Amino acid sequence: MRFVLTSMAAVILGFSLSGCSNADTSSAPDNSMTATTPAAGEALDITERNANNRFKDTLSKSLKAAGINAKVTNVRRTELPNMYWVSLDGLPSVYATADGKYIFQGDVVRLDKNNVHNISEELQSGDTKALLASVKQQDTITYKPSGNTRAVVYVFTDASCPYCHKLHEEMANINAKGIEVRYLAWPRAEQFVPAMVAIWCSEDRAAAFNTAIKGLPVNAPQCKNPVMEHHSLGQQIGVNGTPAIYSVDGKYLGGYLTADELAKRLGL
Repeated sequence: MRFVLTSMAAVILGFSLSGCSNADTSSAPDNSMTATTPAAGEALDITERNANNRFKDTLSKSLKAAGINAKVTNVRRTELPNMYWVSLDGLPSVYATADGKYIFQGDVVRLDKNNVHNISEELQSGDTKALLASVKQQDTITYKPSGNTRAVVYVFTDASCPYCHKLHEEMANINAKGIEVRYLAWPRAEQFVPAMVAIWCSEDRAAAFNTAIKGLPVNAPQCKNPVMEHHSLGQQIGVNGTPAIYSVDGKYLGGYLTADELAKRLGL
């Protein structure tokens, strides 16, 4: 199995495996952009559905003609004139113009009086929420609070990542705040896949993860495991480094965070 993205989609859309990242270690500023206004319209009538289907077909042909092997799974109009939000199978969502000639990624911000709204954040959060809801809990490594659970987060992690180690050291404090943590496997490169597979194939995954982050080898028989499924899921969401923390409603909370920072971002 090769752990390399070789399609034109990977080149054009800028997807790549990333090292352990701490780019989002600081707390969100008080004036951080949030999405508070719906970016898509109400339920579609038959005319709108037909228009969306025609656009989906047009864009699919444009992608194929450009040598991009990416299946269009869903399209939605946005509040931006002649602009769609496009879901792609196995890849992060993109914006596309109504003529199907241009696609792009990144934040789109609406400027309101005395405020700004990140439209992209809302759209991506909706997609991410649905994808995380599809994850079977038995396929995660879960750390539960001893008392009441006040919030649940998903964390894409790699046992070789130093910032994942730092986050793991916070686990007792995180759980003490009533936060349940569900680890998803996200090996950052091909050489880290065997270790993550061994962890997920261990009888006691949590103990195996503890062993791995200490730099000790984990031995386990091969088994059917969700490691590559988790990695593909992360790619589709847009994960590009570990740790990557998400709330159950699909909001990206950050990379490494202390227990206090995480609780604050969850509004606890």
